[in-house]
Amino acid sequence: MTTPPGPPAAPAPRHDLPEPDAFTRPYWDAAADGRLLLRRCRACGRAHHYPREFCPHCWSEDVRWERASGRATLYTWSVVHRNDLPPFGTRVPYVAAVVDLAEGPRMMTEIVDCEESALAIGMELSVTFRREEGREAVAVFRP
Repeated sequence: MTTPPGPPAAPAPRHDLPEPDAFTRPYWDAAADGRLLLRRCRACGRAHHYPREFCPHCWSEDVRWERASGRATLYTWSVVHRNDLPPFGTRVPYVAAVVDLAEGPRMMTEIVDCEESALAIGMELSVTFRREEGREAVAVFRP
């Protein structure tokens, strides 16, 4: 006796994709066009990343979008050899990193197109974008 098939299984949840909202939509639209945006405070002049509706330095709400240069230096990194969250398991090993953007803020990201042995603190990097059909473009960096 066989059991009739049930409904198809739901796709595994993705843990690498953003959930854009009305506030962050300009950021994701710019990423889709190959541009990295930051927020800059008009009160204290400091830039910040990730996008927030207020300045994390002085709490002013007078912040605006600004195009970043896309240049950064490597602050630190770790090579990830195991990650069970979809879809990271299919990407291992990968380099999770923190970079210092030329404009000042630090940003968590991934380093691509670079052998682990070539990584060095302070190395110069430039932004590129991981794109998947029907998904948001995500900023990653390469030498």
